[in-house]
Amino acid sequence: MAALQALAILLFALLSFEVSTTTSTSHHHKHGLKSLHFTLFQHETINKTGYIIVNGVTGPAVGQTTTPFGTLFAFEDPLTETANRSSKLVGIAEGTSITSGLDGLRAISIAKITLRLKNHKGSISIVGGTHNIKPSDHPVVGGTGDFLFVQGIVTSSPVDLEGITVVYKIKFNLYWPPYAAQVSLS
Repeated sequence: MAALQALAILLFALLSFEVSTTTSTSHHHKHGLKSLHFTLFQHETINKTGYIIVNGVTGPAVGQTTTPFGTLFAFEDPLTETANRSSKLVGIAEGTSITSGLDGLRAISIAKITLRLKNHKGSISIVGGTHNIKPSDHPVVGGTGDFLFVQGIVTSSPVDLEGITVVYKIKFNLYWPPYAAQVSLS
């Protein structure tokens, strides 16, 4: 449903290395660019971490993967190291999505992903189109803290769409431009 859209947004992680299920981050300095690649898991529970704010127009019924055209959905979902909800909490994905596909499966999503990783703290902002049942790439449009000036892609892929809580795999592929190293943050 819209939760899938939100997760796909957020969770919006990508490229090269992965923090994977052990939260190990990878750093690369290829062609002068610092990079970080890892994977987290987003857990969205309907009417607990994700809510329909405005119902859309007639169309597909509300379900785990669909919402009517025009539905406004807001979320604040936990991000964990593994697909198991009881694994270590390392971030929060919060944002909104609006169902933009007449089939109820596509949305335009905006999210802020706040991360508390071992060596990186801050937030990443993403925006883009989300497909509720297929992988979706979301461009990184900004960041704060250790993610200041970050660029990249966050990919959201459904893992478990059954039950009240849906789970998405969020893959982060982050890069810092050369000028970001010149900025000293204290």
